[in-house]
Amino acid sequence: MGQRLLACLFHLPTAVIYGSLSLFVSILHNVFLLYYVDTFVSVYKIDKLSFWIGETVFLIWNSLNDPLFGWLSDRVFLSTQQAGAEISSPEVVLKRLRALSHNGPLFAISFLSFWVSWAHPGLQFLLCLCMYDSFLTMVDLHHNALLADLAVSAKDRTSLNFYCSLFSAIGSLSVFMSYAVWNKEDFFSFRIFCVLLALCSIVGFTLSTQLLRQRFQADGKAKWDQESTLKELYIEKLSVPQEKRITLAEYLQQLSRHRNFLWFVCVNLVQVFHCHFNSNFFPLFLEHLLSDQISVSTGSFLLGVSYIAPHLNNLYFLSLCRRYGVYAVVRGLFFLKLALSVVMFLAGPDQVYLLCIFIASNRVFTEGTCKLLNLVVTDLVDEDLVLNRRKQAASALLFGMVALVTKPGQTFAPLIGTWLLCEYTGYDIFQRNPLNNVVSAQPKLEPAMALEPTLRQGCFYLLVFVPIACALLQLLSWSQFSLHGKRLQVVKAQRQSLTQGQAPEVKTI
Repeated sequence: MGQRLLACLFHLPTAVIYGSLSLFVSILHNVFLLYYVDTFVSVYKIDKLSFWIGETVFLIWNSLNDPLFGWLSDRVFLSTQQAGAEISSPEVVLKRLRALSHNGPLFAISFLSFWVSWAHPGLQFLLCLCMYDSFLTMVDLHHNALLADLAVSAKDRTSLNFYCSLFSAIGSLSVFMSYAVWNKEDFFSFRIFCVLLALCSIVGFTLSTQLLRQRFQADGKAKWDQESTLKELYIEKLSVPQEKRITLAEYLQQLSRHRNFLWFVCVNLVQVFHCHFNSNFFPLFLEHLLSDQISVSTGSFLLGVSYIAPHLNNLYFLSLCRRYGVYAVVRGLFFLKLALSVVMFLAGPDQVYLLCIFIASNRVFTEGTCKLLNLVVTDLVDEDLVLNRRKQAASALLFGMVALVTKPGQTFAPLIGTWLLCEYTGYDIFQRNPLNNVVSAQPKLEPAMALEPTLRQGCFYLLVFVPIACALLQLLSWSQFSLHGKRLQVVKAQRQSLTQGQAPEVKTI
């Protein structure tokens, strides 16, 4: 029975096994995002200064570790001609899988470090965040890099992304299960639940990476045997000097000349900002725009939909990508964001059902767009390979450089959002009674009260004007992005010719 199960697992499509890795990340990461702040504030009683020091260090490390780990992983691929033996595509994939097989279980173990008090709350908060984010970054970088390394065609990449979205949606169910065991007063059940999740993740990472490694080790061995035969007939060109490896400064200079990369990071910076703005202010919008007009169960339903629907909706977006291309679908989503925001602004804050639909759809479409943009990064990996004639695609490094430029959007989202809200309404989320700044105890004339900006109006304007501004900026930048249509086809054809045409020259008999 066990051998039959292993045989069935071994014959699973590569896309399914690759997508399953998203499940083993999401079952942990969704629980982490939902509970880590509440755990340290309410259970471990961390002080405010230690909390902000930890968050500040985490934000800096979170931005720097992506390009750092990407450089350490992919710097060997940057040269057009490497000294020594060539690195074949199966060997690149095996390198990624080895990294995932090591860092995946360590990521699960670092997840457990949050739920047991083992040091001073401030020190534990800082160490846990940095350690968790380090392993998460390593897993994300190599998992995303495999998206570019396993496939070149848009159809194959959308298939890989399809299974990632499907398994991520399944992984989001861990959030609903966690509600049954979450109790600040009795933490034992929640800790057991987290241990079970971590064990599932460790087993999943180990099994999935082992299956993929066995598959590509067979491919790599066949390619090695073929190249060994060809090398017997190889005529080495002594007149062609070997090129030295590219330094980080030279690589950054190459990126600065990569026009489509620059326009893309502008788009993605705004998108990351908008995604985290929605995540940060979603509870605030529910509380001040809908709390007195919808039931608690409806609010919980909207919150649950905001976690699962982006993954399910992305399955439909990927089918559109196969038909119309990623560029056209992303542009359509930007136009849809703009149109829905304008309609909501014209309708006003009193249309309850329309407001519910807009709040949910705004988050769903925004998160869905974020997931589609990974496909655009894989196209940029292809263009970088072709423009600089690299020996292998430096996919993890390029994903890291994109993260370096766009992750500040995570920090700007709560800062700009709270500043705008405070400027317009006087509402300060850090005060005990912020509404005292908005509503005075003294009686006022009716016209004066009507002219005074209220908190509800401020939340509504924030809800609609931020998407409008983001959509306009993104449409402007996206119109300058040229890696689509015929140019994308040419780049993919050139990448395939480069990767397939790397065999040594043979004698003409």
